[in-house]
Amino acid sequence: VLIDGGVGDTIAKMFEGTSMSPILLAWIVAAVLRISLGSATVAAVSTTGIVLPLLEHSDVKVSLVVLAIGAGSVILSHVNDAGFWMFKEYFGLTVKETFLTWSLLETIISVSGILFILFISLFV
Repeated sequence: VLIDGGVGDTIAKMFEGTSMSPILLAWIVAAVLRISLGSATVAAVSTTGIVLPLLEHSDVKVSLVVLAIGAGSVILSHVNDAGFWMFKEYFGLTVKETFLTWSLLETIISVSGILFILFISLFV
């Protein structure tokens, strides 16, 4: 629905004249979708279709964009995510404790990932 609705083309037009890296944009879109939908898989697949029009006009390495989408899709696991509840139940945590451990851990992984990917992009 997002892809057929032209969201990718709209985002491409919004960022047409900017100097924002497609790598960073892919991470942001994946992160926003992950936080709003809860599913890392849906966020990753949807982001791929959304940012594809941007890559047609860019010389960025596609592999780095794929890594950025993966990193963005794991940010801030919360109550919409089945993994959140599995982690909570397996470790016998409260919802608050799960936010302070699992959600924080996934956010650190995501942010560390995009920083490392942006660093790598300087050399490839």
